[in-house]
Amino acid sequence: MAWNQPGNNGQDRDPWGSSNKGGNSDGNKGGRNRGASDLDDLFRKMSRKLGGLGGGKGGNNNGQSGGNNRPPVQFAGGRIISLAIAAVVVVWAATGFYTIKETERGVVTRFGKFSHVVQPGLNWKPTFIDRVTAVDVATVQDLATNGMMLTADENVVRVNMNVQFQVVNPEEYLFSVTNPGNSLRQAMDSAVRGVIGKFTMEKILTANRTVVRNETQKVLEETIRPYKMGIAIVDVNFQEARPPAEVQASFDDVIAARENEQQSIREAEAYSNEVLPLAKGNAQSMIESAQAYKASIVLKARGEVASFSKMLPEYRAAPDITRERLYIETMERVLSNTRKVIANDKSNSMMVLPLDQIMREQRAASQTAPAKAAASSSSAPATQAPSGRQAQNSTRNPNVPAEYNNTYDLSSSGIRGNTERTGRQ
Repeated sequence: MAWNQPGNNGQDRDPWGSSNKGGNSDGNKGGRNRGASDLDDLFRKMSRKLGGLGGGKGGNNNGQSGGNNRPPVQFAGGRIISLAIAAVVVVWAATGFYTIKETERGVVTRFGKFSHVVQPGLNWKPTFIDRVTAVDVATVQDLATNGMMLTADENVVRVNMNVQFQVVNPEEYLFSVTNPGNSLRQAMDSAVRGVIGKFTMEKILTANRTVVRNETQKVLEETIRPYKMGIAIVDVNFQEARPPAEVQASFDDVIAARENEQQSIREAEAYSNEVLPLAKGNAQSMIESAQAYKASIVLKARGEVASFSKMLPEYRAAPDITRERLYIETMERVLSNTRKVIANDKSNSMMVLPLDQIMREQRAASQTAPAKAAASSSSAPATQAPSGRQAQNSTRNPNVPAEYNNTYDLSSSGIRGNTERTGRQ
């Protein structure tokens, strides 16, 4: 379409908004000049603003046309943009440095996807691109569970158990399950209830606490293994198991009785360990004594047999002499350990009696007799005084057999020693 349409009463249509009622061409030229001056004013204002921000000198030149100041303004604006970009890059690079502790490992995700695991120390990541999550792999963490559980004999027991675990694979720990702690708690609760249901209440409270703990740890490890949670079970602690409050007193009595039973068993075992070695030693000593006695008797018998075998030819050669010699040797052997005196009636030898020893023995007997009589009077009836032969026997020596003792008659006419004669039968 033409800007100036003829037949429009001399009016033209200028796209710059100018009109010339005169209808000449000079009016069109004036409109175009005013449009160009408006564009120049717009560029000047923009140049002043950029020059004011960048410190340019060509932004304001007293209203003159700024055709000569445009190159400096453009140069200042480019320099500012470059500096701004460089500052942004420096700040972005500086914010990418981070530190991982000695007990931790850093899991790096790039745009939300797992990239790699970084070791302890100073590391760098591109900010807004990578994200680092620190995971503690050295600290042993614990998790507790408790509740009322049903036993094999259909009793209810309250159990408190604690599990200790450690992170061994940071990647699996963060990405295999949504919440590792909650998943481990549920697995532990399931394992504990399953194990408690296999034992009776009495065994859980008394004897099988260690068995329950070991079985719980085994079941828990088997439960979490398919999920690859990245954790390792360090230990399971069976902290407490108690019956309901209504039957607590009865179970306390049962436990006390069991402890007393164990104490009695231990005391009996200690006594047995003390007595048995002594009895075995005494038995061995008696066996050895019997064997020694047996050996001595056998050897003595063999010696007598050998002596008799050697004596038999002599006896056959001279029976009377051998018999007399044997008799004398036998009497010498028998009478060598006694105080009996054998005297012949036809001998005129004087016999000397040990009067001092006899008087001492009588004095000692007289001193001990009242005490013995007082002790025996309360329990035994009085006995008659000895008379006759019994009085004579009371003077005998109690340390020597009766057949080897001498009897003495003490009378006013003198002392006469009557000796028991021993003859050959």
